[in-house]
Amino acid sequence: MPRSTAEPPPQDVRFCRSADGTRLAYAVHGAGPPLLLASCWLSHLEFDWQSPVWRHFLHDLGRFATVVRYDERGYGLSDWDVSDYGLDARIADLEAVADAAGLERFALLGMSQGGPVAISYATRHPARLTRLVLYGTYAVAVDRDADAVELEQTFQQMIKVGFGRKDSTFRRVFTSLMIPGASEEQAGWLDALQARATCTENAVRSRAERMHVDVSEIVPDVAAPTLVVHARGDRMVGFARGRELAARIPGARLVMLDSDNHITLADEPAWPEFVDELAAFLIADRVAGRTPDATLRSLTERELEVLRLIGRGSDNQQVARQLTLSVRTVERHLTSVYAKLGVSGRSARAAAVARLLTHG
Repeated sequence: MPRSTAEPPPQDVRFCRSADGTRLAYAVHGAGPPLLLASCWLSHLEFDWQSPVWRHFLHDLGRFATVVRYDERGYGLSDWDVSDYGLDARIADLEAVADAAGLERFALLGMSQGGPVAISYATRHPARLTRLVLYGTYAVAVDRDADAVELEQTFQQMIKVGFGRKDSTFRRVFTSLMIPGASEEQAGWLDALQARATCTENAVRSRAERMHVDVSEIVPDVAAPTLVVHARGDRMVGFARGRELAARIPGARLVMLDSDNHITLADEPAWPEFVDELAAFLIADRVAGRTPDATLRSLTERELEVLRLIGRGSDNQQVARQLTLSVRTVERHLTSVYAKLGVSGRSARAAAVARLLTHG
């Protein structure tokens, strides 16, 4: 993918302090209902805008949401002189950012290692969340079998000896696991981001601490409507982890992306599928009352009712119960909706709801 020379959209970079006094940098951009990102360690609020690995996340999510994201303690523009990388400290950081940004109720997106933080926040502050998205994440950081523990120890040793080197050979190992389908330009950017995001000492200490994370006991306590998104071939966090989350969170829906990348890239088919699914999931958070476009006007009132319920996370059987219809009748309504809106294929459902999100 050629590097974009366009200027990034405006973002407001602000600072707040966590419960222990750690200064955190957070940024706000986009328009729409609030979406707070509990992201992984691999971020830099300014550098991300230049990156062919992260830039499409910022642009596309900002089209339908007011995105609030922050650099974790010890990373990016946040304080690097940090001693506590424990889960409770990271939850306090999320709480501080949500409060500082003035978010009363909001959707929360937990990505990768930010997932356990998001799950914990969801169970501690259920009244604050409208919905929860878990992307490429897990409840238990490391399986307790001997092979998994040995592999993690090897990773930590590689970070210790190779993270800060000018030669990116050691960092490329992690890049290859995260985005095996990357171009050389994309891989090079992720190599560079690892070195720019933090120092070796912080990378070692935070990795060691977060590998003890286990929030499996509280997963069934998540009450917010939840969307779990996971790449089928994810090499960093195996798909079974995402499937387990979806199975244990009441009412959660699982979306499997046809990708091997832990970070979905802009030039793979899985990316627009993810964007459509997320936009559709957030539809209930948008302010109602917009005038539909011409294609939406062609839908019958019953078809609109079905589509609205789908947008709120209901499956076909739930829609049938709420509207006192048979499942076959719901399916026929959806087939008609797809034909009128000109959408088809695996993402037709999400694309139809996204159309309602944008124009309805």
